[in-house]
Amino acid sequence: MRILLTGANGQVGWELSNRGAKRGLEILALDRSALDITDTISVRREVNRPGVSLVVNAAGYTAVDEAESEPELAFAANRDGPAYLASACGKAGIPLVHISTDYVFDGQKKGAYLVTDPVSPLSVYGKSKAAGEVEVRKHLREYLILRTGWVYGIHGHNFVKTMLRLGREREVVQVVTDQYGCPTFAADLAETILRIATQFLEGGQVHWGTYHYCGKGVTSWHGFAEEIFRLASGYESLKVKRVEPISTSEYPTPAQRPASSILDCSVLEHTFHIHPQPWAESLAQMLEMLLSVENSKIS
Repeated sequence: MRILLTGANGQVGWELSNRGAKRGLEILALDRSALDITDTISVRREVNRPGVSLVVNAAGYTAVDEAESEPELAFAANRDGPAYLASACGKAGIPLVHISTDYVFDGQKKGAYLVTDPVSPLSVYGKSKAAGEVEVRKHLREYLILRTGWVYGIHGHNFVKTMLRLGREREVVQVVTDQYGCPTFAADLAETILRIATQFLEGGQVHWGTYHYCGKGVTSWHGFAEEIFRLASGYESLKVKRVEPISTSEYPTPAQRPASSILDCSVLEHTFHIHPQPWAESLAQMLEMLLSVENSKIS
């Protein structure tokens, strides 16, 4: 019983690979150099390897702003790649777990988005991910689409690491205050996927479909940054003195982002009995892991 993992060097893929191994799961972890999911021949070859019982797709094009000028690359990775994986899985009779995004929504809803809410992406990135969801559903009956958002982790580039860098360099850091979401620790998301994967591999019933998973609670990017600095100050002396709130209009970006991308996770909670941690608690755990290691190297 083997899990084929794509995107093994991404934030979530790295956690899946490491945490899966600690759970004793046999994971064939492939990064882009080992498997380009936009290569349909390579996808079929890897999916049909002996012993593969489940595929987890953590690969994708995640550069939200760059996607506006590189739509063909975004759609190749986020639509065509999942289509090839789902098609190969369907023919092999293997389920697929596919990670999607809160950016499939336009952010105009008051309150949290349900899994049944219609998608209406604003950006090329969001449109490419929404198209990927359509392809997965088209080619496969046994799939798990897991939408998430505001992902950060120990491995790779993310908002938390950017804020730490800026907090060490500047006394004033400007952060957008009118976009709201639910920060998600990559390790928590990985644990959720592994729990469901283990349930399937051990012969348990899995209710396939589309679900939401993110950290519990809501904040703005500004509130997220303030909590990062508050927690990080317990490990080191930061230069930052003030986090200045600014509006989206004051910080223009190539890609339009939803003003609110809050996800309702109740369907996943009720179905799998998995309850997300409060985002601030997960952030504290991540910073303890990251900064304790960094400080030990310095000393």
